[in-house]
Amino acid sequence: MNNLTQKKCVPCEGGTDPLTGDELKKYFAMLNNWQAANDQKSIYQEFKFADFAAALAFVNQVGALAEAEGHHPDLEIFGYNKVKIKLSTHAIGGLSENDFIMAAKINELINK
Repeated sequence: MNNLTQKKCVPCEGGTDPLTGDELKKYFAMLNNWQAANDQKSIYQEFKFADFAAALAFVNQVGALAEAEGHHPDLEIFGYNKVKIKLSTHAIGGLSENDFIMAAKINELINK
């Protein structure tokens, strides 16, 4: 598989099956620190920042990325300096390559 950060999310209108089994494992091997929800229908990660302003700035960066990719995560700021991001492809009721592309690109934002 190519580097996920070099790919672009593609519109998903449903009609495809969510990733499972070995396919899912391959994508997880390409990411750091993302976890699968117990039902395997979403992935998430929590990020910690110095303060609320830094957490909010990160959320805004993720929002701009989501708009550019056309794939929108659930975002939560909590504890004043923590951000939880959850990714899922709602149209198929589970995970698609788009979720892993977004996760990889979000990781890039942190590593800049």
